[in-house]
Amino acid sequence: MTLSGERPARRIGRRGFLGGLAGVGVGMGTLAPEAASAATVTEPLWLYDLAHLYQLDLDDPAQAARAYDELHFVATLQGIVNRDLPRLHVHFVTHNELGTIDIDDYWLSRTLESGGFLADRPVRVLSSLDELVSVFRPLLRGAVVWDPAVPATSNVASTVAGAMDLVAVRYDPTPGSLYRSFIGVAGPLRLPPVVRLVREDGRSLFTGRGRIPGTRRESTGSAKCDAYIWAVERFLRTGRCAPEFGYYLDSFWLRGPQGKLPQCLLTNHDYLVARRGFFFDLLPWDDETPVDDPDQPLGTDQRTLQEILRVAYQRTRGGLAPVHGFVPWAYKYTTFGSGGGHHDPVPTEWRFVQLASAYNAYLDADAEHLDAMANASVFAHAPLRPRYPQGPRPSLADLRARGFVTEDDTVAPRRYVMFYVGDYDSAAWLYQVLPYMWDDPARGSVPLNWAFNPNLAARMPVALDLVRRTASSQDTFVAGDSGAGYVNPGMLQEPREFSGLPSGVEVWRDHCRRHYERWDLTVTGFIIDGFAPAMDAATLRAYSDFSPDGFAAQKVEPLGLVGDTPYVRMGPDLPRADPATAADALAAALGGDLGGPPSTPTFHSVRTILQSPSWHREVVERLHAQAPEAAVEIVDAHTFYALVRQHLRGGRLS
Repeated sequence: MTLSGERPARRIGRRGFLGGLAGVGVGMGTLAPEAASAATVTEPLWLYDLAHLYQLDLDDPAQAARAYDELHFVATLQGIVNRDLPRLHVHFVTHNELGTIDIDDYWLSRTLESGGFLADRPVRVLSSLDELVSVFRPLLRGAVVWDPAVPATSNVASTVAGAMDLVAVRYDPTPGSLYRSFIGVAGPLRLPPVVRLVREDGRSLFTGRGRIPGTRRESTGSAKCDAYIWAVERFLRTGRCAPEFGYYLDSFWLRGPQGKLPQCLLTNHDYLVARRGFFFDLLPWDDETPVDDPDQPLGTDQRTLQEILRVAYQRTRGGLAPVHGFVPWAYKYTTFGSGGGHHDPVPTEWRFVQLASAYNAYLDADAEHLDAMANASVFAHAPLRPRYPQGPRPSLADLRARGFVTEDDTVAPRRYVMFYVGDYDSAAWLYQVLPYMWDDPARGSVPLNWAFNPNLAARMPVALDLVRRTASSQDTFVAGDSGAGYVNPGMLQEPREFSGLPSGVEVWRDHCRRHYERWDLTVTGFIIDGFAPAMDAATLRAYSDFSPDGFAAQKVEPLGLVGDTPYVRMGPDLPRADPATAADALAAALGGDLGGPPSTPTFHSVRTILQSPSWHREVVERLHAQAPEAAVEIVDAHTFYALVRQHLRGGRLS
């Protein structure tokens, strides 16, 4: 490979991200000071490999800190330099629990292949942090220094990094640290400490006592929450950062890495740094103190979280605010492992979504295990088409031709099953899982209803564009939970617990309508009600407006109509187990005597989580083999809901 136009092979070998690009010239250069305003597609795409950090021993606190420091440094730098043009791509997510596909290689290859949005960019490789800083120094104002004694300041540092174009650096005056290498030096690579979240001598700035530094606010009684209130007053309330959030584990990770480097989630920060977003990590319960701050006054974390969400509501003037990330349940706040909480993970998830929804915030939910994501600040620049149409919806004549509707226009008595193929309410999960699922050779053999939330186009447009361009006739697309983002719709309607705000139903309807129109979505496959009230009549009507072909929810009747829009109560989750076990579970869920067809049609929307087309095909084959006379029909979502509608009409014509 050379810089004269040759591209990497579509897949770059796992034996080395840099090795696969060995022929690329690594000639050093720096960006001209005016590069940020004059960048063009002739500017190189620079590549930096972070996978060497997996060689460090995370059981050694010094090595864990070294890995954390480099990831944080690079992620904040990447967000800054990629804000107006994709300049820097990193290599970090090399595998996951599903297998050994190098995820970052996969997506880099997709973007560089013919037709990819980076196909015409020259590519160069950076081999050290010094080279990285040298190339991008003109775009960096300096550094923000955070306090290892107050882990929340690591998140605050990312907020400041985006707002002020500063690289995040942990205070550590020991020889060889990044602090010593880039702040305690002279010369062209020095990054002046423009903002210090720790005193120059290393003493904590935020102490949980007195007045919060730099504000007129009295301390919350918590150094952790004081740091976030400082960021609210200095950046969120003033408009210096955007009301777009990252709910990511802070540097508490360093106190128990659990051997999981990706789960520090620092590579997820680049996108929000580029967007000048706001980062937090707070307990959503007020009946216990958090494991990372056990001496705070009871409920301080939740009160701080609610203040952040309320200020965002004010900043958006009653609009919506996205939250990227999730409760860090494997490390904090729950009964899981050393999480130190009194509540289980799922109730804690539901509690956070309930709180967020009360303030018009919706989730792009990077949940544990598959939550690490790199290069969203690159992908976000990928262009999208104005509209991605799906095939025509089935007409009554189509349903008759398939034998699903009889001559008298009643629905034939069969067991109609649709697979809700989830969970894709997280850009990180989509990024990590799609290489396994979409390239499965069995895709196209059975009807699958892919629940890719349309709001994921913000961070992962390359994936949503890819699936629409390469879908088979058996691939149908629906929205996942609970539309264009994960909310509890019942918390959008009045009266709104926690917030007392006016109804957010109409703004949610309009938000979803815009996304659904671009992606030609007319079905919402799963509405999670969680701890929220059931949807009232106005909320149901809103869903019928933007999701006119149907929806499934938890707190609804088994079958129903809102105007002409059908809905069902969501069915069971099939176990994440072998196909034989899942087929048995599906047979049990169908109920009745499977020795023959049902006396009346039955409808079953079943959820599968991170299962491949091959798995679905085998489940279907096993089900048909064990119940060949049960009249089970596996159908696409549009057919499924058209049949529900026809059945509830009692055979009346459209």
